[in-house]
Order: sequence, then structure tokens, then C-alpha cells
Amino acid sequence: MPDPISWGFAWPYYLAALAFGYLLGSIPFGLVITRMAGLGDIRKIGSGNIGTTNVLRTGRKSLAAATLLGDALKGTVAVVIVNLYYGQEMALIAGLGAFLGHLFPVWLKFKGGKGVATYLGILLGIFWPMGLIFAALWIGMALAFRFSSLSALTASLATPVLLYFGFQQFQMAEMLLVLTVLLWIKHHENISRLLRGQESKIGSKSKPASASSAGPGDGGA
Repeated sequence: MPDPISWGFAWPYYLAALAFGYLLGSIPFGLVITRMAGLGDIRKIGSGNIGTTNVLRTGRKSLAAATLLGDALKGTVAVVIVNLYYGQEMALIAGLGAFLGHLFPVWLKFKGGKGVATYLGILLGIFWPMGLIFAALWIGMALAFRFSSLSALTASLATPVLLYFGFQQFQMAEMLLVLTVLLWIKHHENISRLLRGQESKIGSKSKPASASSAGPGDGGA
């Protein structure tokens, strides 16, 4: 049985991997792509989020797809590069950095996305079978209920459980549990709206972003 992550090992290296992942993860693809397309600031429509679901509210599916790809790849690139040179344990730390960078990008005053696409990209980069399962769970829930947030919450909750009990990937399960907790915290408003029956469904049209939690839901990346 592999040992759990050794948190006391080589802190300078851990910090370097974390910083590398953070810088990649903090690239706000949704904001950059929509501005380059002449659509202005994506934070002023829908939920105000910079992720894929809110970009989709512009009506430009190609831009949403590009945002999804960019947000996923920054997680994938972070873990693949670090894994290649320093191994899985360091790669998982880089993945955590990429996830934190997306959620709390320094360039946007630490107000980023909700992490779903980056979560998926990290999974695909570090253990692709679980990445495919995550994607399948997300798609299945989205087709059944049409709530992006519910799809993300369900798929992320299943991930550390399957990694631990199904694949016996204990280090990965440990780190992905941390990412899942962070993802759920970022979705706390979505959870409240789901419980109240007020969450908007995938494909709902854009509205001005609301400063309150009563605005349209967004479980996007």
C-alpha cells in the first residue's frame, strides 16, 4: 500500500511545485477569451463567474468550449510537467496549486472560478481513468437534471471515494478530497439555491450579474 502524502518532506520543493501550479492555474481563460472576442467583461453577465457555464450564457458555444479547454489544460499541464521530473507526490502538490490559482487568481483580486474544469484537467493529467469517470458522471447528471452545479458536486464527491476504494490510489484520494472540499465550498451558494429550487439550468440566458446570492446559478469551471 502506497504511503499517504509526506507533508514534512522537502518544503522548498513543495512550495516551488505549488507556486508553479498556482501561476498556471491563475490564468483567467474565460475572461481573456471573451474580451478577445469583443464581448467585454464576462463578470458583468449571468453569475459574474469567469468559468465555462457563464461563458456559455453569452450564446457563443465555441468560446465556452475554448474556456473549458483552457481551464482544464492548465491543471493538466501543471501535473504532467511536475510528474515527469519529480514524481506523483510533487505533481499532486502542483495540481493543488493550479486549483488554488483558478479559484483565487492574484490577477483578479483572488476572485476566480469554481474549479470544475481545472479539477477535471488535474484528474486527466495524473490518472486519466478517473478523469474519464468524472466526465461521464458529470455528463450523466447534466443530461438527467440539467444543473451544472449538481453535476459537478456529484462527480467531485464520487472522485476521492472511487480513487481510494476502487483504484486504491491513496495519495490521489487524499489530495482530491482536499480539492473536493474546496470545490464544495466555492459552490455553497449553488447548494443553497438547489435546496430552494432556484438554481438555473444549463443553457439559461444571460442576465446582469447580481451582487447577491439570489442571482442566477453557476456551477461552471
